[in-house]
Amino acid sequence: MKDMTEHQQQVESAVAFIRSRVSDPLEVLIQLGTGLGELAKAMQVDCSFNYAEIPYFPKATVASHAGNLVVGTLAGKRTAILQGRFHYYEGYSAREVAFPIRVLALLGASTAIITNASGGLNPTFRPGTIMVLNDHINLLGDNPLRGPNIDAWGPRFPDLSTPYDPGLSHLAMKLASRLGLEEVVSGTYVCVPGPSLETPAETRFLRMIGADAVGMSSVPEILVALHAGLRVLGLSVVANVNDPDHFQPILIDDIITAAGKAEPRLQQLIIHTLAEITT
Repeated sequence: MKDMTEHQQQVESAVAFIRSRVSDPLEVLIQLGTGLGELAKAMQVDCSFNYAEIPYFPKATVASHAGNLVVGTLAGKRTAILQGRFHYYEGYSAREVAFPIRVLALLGASTAIITNASGGLNPTFRPGTIMVLNDHINLLGDNPLRGPNIDAWGPRFPDLSTPYDPGLSHLAMKLASRLGLEEVVSGTYVCVPGPSLETPAETRFLRMIGADAVGMSSVPEILVALHAGLRVLGLSVVANVNDPDHFQPILIDDIITAAGKAEPRLQQLIIHTLAEITT
């Protein structure tokens, strides 16, 4: 109980810090994953904070995760962009990983767009495919909602029958077609602990249980967003696709490069989606 009380106090301290510097309530939060940190350049920025400035925010330690919270207006919506995230494999708990999402939810955000870079499991995918998440499998071994529940933050047992908002997902797919964005598909994402990448046998297993792409992030943040009552749109850039019967080495630098190449298409999709949603 003491641990959850301490967590609540830390969240409230971070909320108070940001609220004292950001006058208007937020509408949308966007979390940018590996190799996907450039969206903030498209927004009208009001203020920006390094994560180290915000009380109790974890420290981003992974390459290509800048570690900044940028607040402003994007496509007419009051938006907070998280440039980079934290990962379970860095040594953080799932609750710590999702800390920024809890803070931004309490600052008024009602819609969450969570992005990441992933490895393709579906053999029809190609590097650069953008997958709109329609479901996920949590193999992380941890859940950010574990422990005493704070009823003011959300229900003890949040329903996950439709974890990804059907309206947002349908809108993203419709806009991708209208904009002529190729290789935008829907699928199931599986989250694994990492940091070791998948073996051929693990790749076969993950395919067998129904996953289309695999990554090491996002699910803790998504669970907290859902617990807080936010609508969630999940977008994953498939950076590489491996055939378990003809396996090729997977290099993190190649994943970052591939994600960066797909980023302009992802940005276009996010901006047009924001422009059409109501918050």
